[in-house]
Amino acid sequence: MSRTAEEIATQPACWRRAAKAAAAFPGLPQPGERVAVTGCGTSWFMAIAYAALREAAGQGETDAFASSEFPAGRSYDRVVAITRSGTTTEVLDLLTALRGKVPTLALTADPKTPVMDAADEVAVLDWADEESVVQTRFATTALAFLRAGLGDVPGVKSVTEAAVDAELAITEPLPEAVVGAEQWTFLGRGWTYGLALEAGLKMREAAGAWTESYPAMEYRHGPISITGPGRVTWVFGPLPEGLPLDVSRVGGTLVARQETDPLADLIRAQRLAVTLAESKGFDPDRPRNLTRSVILG
Repeated sequence: MSRTAEEIATQPACWRRAAKAAAAFPGLPQPGERVAVTGCGTSWFMAIAYAALREAAGQGETDAFASSEFPAGRSYDRVVAITRSGTTTEVLDLLTALRGKVPTLALTADPKTPVMDAADEVAVLDWADEESVVQTRFATTALAFLRAGLGDVPGVKSVTEAAVDAELAITEPLPEAVVGAEQWTFLGRGWTYGLALEAGLKMREAAGAWTESYPAMEYRHGPISITGPGRVTWVFGPLPEGLPLDVSRVGGTLVARQETDPLADLIRAQRLAVTLAESKGFDPDRPRNLTRSVILG
């Protein structure tokens, strides 16, 4: 078993610990604050998911940006940065630029990195750190931590309930039609759009797979043209009315586990990425062209 697969399997325990840690952490965004969440790559996609969850919880306007694209002239009450390594150049540059202008919170896995000094407050989720280059458990644990801090979100399970679903997602066999497909399109609405983006990225990073990701309601405005026999349309969260018929009509395979928490469903996509990588002879722990952290010279 690859190290990545081992780390994927630890997520239910990580999420439960994150929920407890969030309850005792004083630096999370407060209801009514105008908040921006930022990160790079996977961390940006988790930021997108959290921003939508926070607004769905009625806790205030929340934006998400890639750290390199943060709008310098926009005003916020708090900025939250997600960085597993604590060394990502764009994140550190942004936190440095914001120092003294707006309170900042960073989520990281490594307490011995520059982010500890760059942010005003830091939540260290070191129990979710990873050896693999490809992020899995840290990203979902960071989102679980932030999600737990929101309390009840209408229509969304608690983190503890999501962890129960995650246990099944770790062990349940992947459908043969999904494993044997040639192309995968991931869809989501609201907070699950961020998960769809992340699922596609995991497949590209680990397995070099042909994947695309879209808001679920945008799928029929063009992207459905890529769907057909041997190709998968995977929906995180609510299934738009009529979409199953549309996918069937063009010969695609639909994956939609609406009874499962979408964050737990992401684990299936992570497992699929590892399975495909291994079937191609790739090392999922050391993906091509990637490093653990992007540090610009």
